Amino acid sequence: MGRRLIRGLSGAAVFLVGVALLSVRHRGAQETSGYPGFGEWMLENPEQQTHKSPEEAKGGGGTGQKDLQVRSLDEYKTKGNLTLGDVFIAVKTTKRFHQSRMELLLDTWISRAREQTYVFTDEEDDALKRRMGGHVVFTNCSTEHSHSALSCKMAAEFDAFLLSDQSWFCHLDDDNYLNPEALLKLLSSYSAMKDVYLGKPSLNRPIRASETLSNNQTKSVRFWFATGGAGFCISRKLARKMMPWASGKNFLSTSELIRLPDDCTIGYIIECKVGGQLLPNMFFHSHLENLQLIPTSHLTQQVTLSYGVFENKLNVIKLSGPFSPQEDPSRFRSLHCHLYPDTPWCLQAVGW
Repeated sequence: MGRRLIRGLSGAAVFLVGVALLSVRHRGAQETSGYPGFGEWMLENPEQQTHKSPEEAKGGGGTGQKDLQVRSLDEYKTKGNLTLGDVFIAVKTTKRFHQSRMELLLDTWISRAREQTYVFTDEEDDALKRRMGGHVVFTNCSTEHSHSALSCKMAAEFDAFLLSDQSWFCHLDDDNYLNPEALLKLLSSYSAMKDVYLGKPSLNRPIRASETLSNNQTKSVRFWFATGGAGFCISRKLARKMMPWASGKNFLSTSELIRLPDDCTIGYIIECKVGGQLLPNMFFHSHLENLQLIPTSHLTQQVTLSYGVFENKLNVIKLSGPFSPQEDPSRFRSLHCHLYPDTPWCLQAVGW
């Protein structure tokens, strides 16, 4: 009877049923309090590495991609017209940031991409559900900022995308501002029928990891990964190739093999298991870089932006008005008005 019911539903309804089942699938996921290697990985000092060892300068050691290769766009060009409806946008958050971070995103860029955006969080929230409806997935993953908790949510994101009929999977954090128009322009340069992995590396070299083998031995691997803090996008063709290591419970198992966070696991699967590669793109930005260096005149071209603390200072983009830094400390509201001045609350801003 269940199968007959699903066959009678529309494509959109089937997808929403699937998303609801994801909440059950990830409910009660096994979490661990920590894992070996995370402290050492954090000491890699993202965004600030300027020195290479002699071994790295020669490109030696381990397996996987050694250098980021800049390839011709002709190899990845798209055919046909891409619309925002072809993109599945996943935002990862946690209950304690629903009011502070998610309300800001809902008021700004999500309002321009409401139907394409899904929020993945760890605890139910009636207020968030009222605003997002069926576009919020309560995974019941751990609220900790551990690698297993983050991987639990990434697994839910990946599974939800596979249930959809969209061509592109784009992951964002809850401190990212996404410019939907810039994203669409970027993705229009590529074909979802190719193996495409777009994002920005947080290190200036491949990351090293020890892969656990079945005989309790380890193998050294090296690979590039796009930092989740800046967001990244993956084509459906590549995502389907990733399924043996990324779908269902496989993602958490794969993550445990290298004992690194979810964004590292994505890069590991793509470069070490599937044989793909990261295509670096400088239009993605995290709070781990100096956002003040982005010229105001270039803001319209950026796909993602962020805010946070960098070198013990508040790190936000440089943008004057229409809101003061006190009214808009993240500068996201001012950025939104800069990009989309027709927004009603932008027109009401003092001095705009």
